[in-house]
Amino acid sequence: MKTHCSLLRPMRASLLLLTASLLLLTCATHVLSATSCPPCGNTTVPFPLSTTTSCGDPLYKIRCTSSGSLVFDTLNNTYPIESINPKTQRFVIQPAPLIPNTCTSTDKIHQGIQLNSTLPFNITSSNTIVYLNCTRTLLQSPLNCSAASACHAYINATASVSACQTGPLCCTYRTGGSSNSYMIRVRDSGCSAYSSFVNLDTSLSVNRWSKPGLEIQWMSPRETVCGSQKDCDAATSTCGVDASSANGIKRCFCNGELVWDPIQGVCSKKITCFNPDGCDDSNNKTAIIAGTTCGVGAALILATIAILLYKRHKRILEAQLRLAKEREGILNASGGGKAAKLFTGKEIKKATNDFSADRLLGVGGYGEVYKGILQDGTTVAVKCAKLGNPKGTDQVLNEVRILCQVNHRNLVGLLGCCVELEQPILVYEFIENGTLLDHLTGQMPKGRASLNWSHRLRVARDTSEGLAYLHFMAVPPIYHRDVKSSNILLDFKMNAKVSDFGLSRLAQTDMSHISTCAQGTLGYLDPEYYRNYQLTDKSDVYSFGVVLLELLTSQKAIDFNRASDDVNLAVYVQRMMDEEKVFDVIDPVLKNGASNIELDTMKALAFLALGCLEEKRQNRPSMKEVSEEIEYIISIANAKVVEK
Repeated sequence: MKTHCSLLRPMRASLLLLTASLLLLTCATHVLSATSCPPCGNTTVPFPLSTTTSCGDPLYKIRCTSSGSLVFDTLNNTYPIESINPKTQRFVIQPAPLIPNTCTSTDKIHQGIQLNSTLPFNITSSNTIVYLNCTRTLLQSPLNCSAASACHAYINATASVSACQTGPLCCTYRTGGSSNSYMIRVRDSGCSAYSSFVNLDTSLSVNRWSKPGLEIQWMSPRETVCGSQKDCDAATSTCGVDASSANGIKRCFCNGELVWDPIQGVCSKKITCFNPDGCDDSNNKTAIIAGTTCGVGAALILATIAILLYKRHKRILEAQLRLAKEREGILNASGGGKAAKLFTGKEIKKATNDFSADRLLGVGGYGEVYKGILQDGTTVAVKCAKLGNPKGTDQVLNEVRILCQVNHRNLVGLLGCCVELEQPILVYEFIENGTLLDHLTGQMPKGRASLNWSHRLRVARDTSEGLAYLHFMAVPPIYHRDVKSSNILLDFKMNAKVSDFGLSRLAQTDMSHISTCAQGTLGYLDPEYYRNYQLTDKSDVYSFGVVLLELLTSQKAIDFNRASDDVNLAVYVQRMMDEEKVFDVIDPVLKNGASNIELDTMKALAFLALGCLEEKRQNRPSMKEVSEEIEYIISIANAKVVEK
């Protein structure tokens, strides 16, 4: 089974397809399944989850208790598994209860839920966390601790947490964005208790909320690791060196036309085609009839099913054609901008090797990004919206419309898109050297040392020039709305390009602001925009100020590993500046061996960042002024080179 970007359209469960599937399982030749773990009590354990070393994938370890229930072990505690969804690769664990008659979680002694970041599990963005019995220092955090926070309704309507009514503060937080996806933290200096809800609609009354749960996602497993060919099924796979691994790991790679199925953990060949969108040759389309050996009766049944499926497919194609025309109309309404090149589904499928897992570059709130190679050899980045997520679809189409109008060396280039599928797909130029966040957090081979002071100043200048172009040269002006270090890409020459315009909005010439729901990433979000829902170019200026602090400190915008008062980087650096300790927060990689002029320019950039972070937007500089100031700082730094 492919990821959400697969060209195979999901089919609704129906008696017709169930009948066809049963016949095919009986009559056709299939590859043997991988070793899945036996059920735990009445619960099926899907691959790759592993309850013993002899089944599943050991990296995906969970436990089956003697009472026949599944549990998930974190770094410091154990939590019951409530449900598992193999299709979405997610399971839900039960949060720790409160100590009776208190407002303290039983796992406070372990500081809450802490996942092992080296394992293929993380906390999804579908969780809404309700923090209880919090200290007032949390008022400076990115949590929603206001009187309107949903936690108040939860406390007042839930008898089991009534002891929390006397707590000084409660807060609500939606995981995802820039939050730590491996931790739900409780402690004395923050909050003493918590609960979690999956896909919570806070507009509902509390008695209609789902039961508490925390959703965990597992990453798609790679091919099985092998030491030699004897570890692989010779009929379906060959043991070979994994080219993407730096330490020479070997894996059982599929033979011939077989493809790796990360859901079942097998190499399999598609012998059936219910949806021609996912099939490239006509032989597959007749396999449900030609491939069967079960006799005339089964053939007649399958022939009838094939006719019904053909009629259904015809209706789907007609709906697809209407959808494609609607989307093309949206894309062409670009206010005189250039039209995007339209790729076919088959072109995209071929470019990404059928959305192979080894081509996956990253996953975000919108969907997935894959590395692709076009027929002419051009390497591209292929971005897909989440299947069935209307918000993701709208954002991607909006991004196409916007990028068709802009052309700047510091903005990532849009090459085209594909709109014939259920989820729209964008094709970008491929920027090969990762994101600014990757470099600042040491995820690249050379670590933070790959970004010296000269490089960081250049990144700041490139990013500011790209944003200044959007604000002052685009007609109408464009506000990015999600400026952050993970949306700034670097090429091998360390030139920066601003990416991800999925949240961008075109400013109307007759409006001084746009009133809308606040969107963006916590830690970078303009507090005035968050309070008043008024979007202007100064909202991007605020977010860029946080990026400047990241360049100076190599620290994350939001980091719960810092002291509770310093979780927010902007608040932390502002406090240190007030205490005249600016050099205490600058990245030691930059400070060590720096000249006096370099230290002066670091301090100058810190003051510029704080100017961008002014509480009132009218006190912030424009992005054009920011760009000019950075150019001036660079000229001072370059003067030092000339003097040498």
